[in-house]
Amino acid sequence: MSTLTKPNHIGRQISRIREFRDMKQEALAQALGISQQTISAIENSETIEEERLSEVAKALGVTVEAIKNFSEEGMINYFNTFNDSDNNFNHYNTCTFNPLDKLMETVDKNEKLYERLLKAEQDKIEYLEKLLAGK
Repeated sequence: MSTLTKPNHIGRQISRIREFRDMKQEALAQALGISQQTISAIENSETIEEERLSEVAKALGVTVEAIKNFSEEGMINYFNTFNDSDNNFNHYNTCTFNPLDKLMETVDKNEKLYERLLKAEQDKIEYLEKLLAGK
């Protein structure tokens, strides 16, 4: 079965956007407060009421226009832009430190804190023993 459909089949466009968002029918149904069977019926419909379309768009995190103008080719092109070497997206997500080093620093700090707490408890015990021995 081909995933290409008539451009005006709103239900199938909703279905494809939901799938691209990695959302199950049950999750969309829950977000809309309706049953999964109703979502299935919506996705099988060529048309949908504007009010319902607006609710579905909001639940999917897209605009009504995005649903109406959805195309497989456009979505594939959109995702392919993330792989372009000229894309500046990757330049902003480089880590300037080694997360493992930061983790080990935290472990060392916790170890030193534990040693200080242990020493304080030992000092308390020694102090109490001296007090008891002096009586």
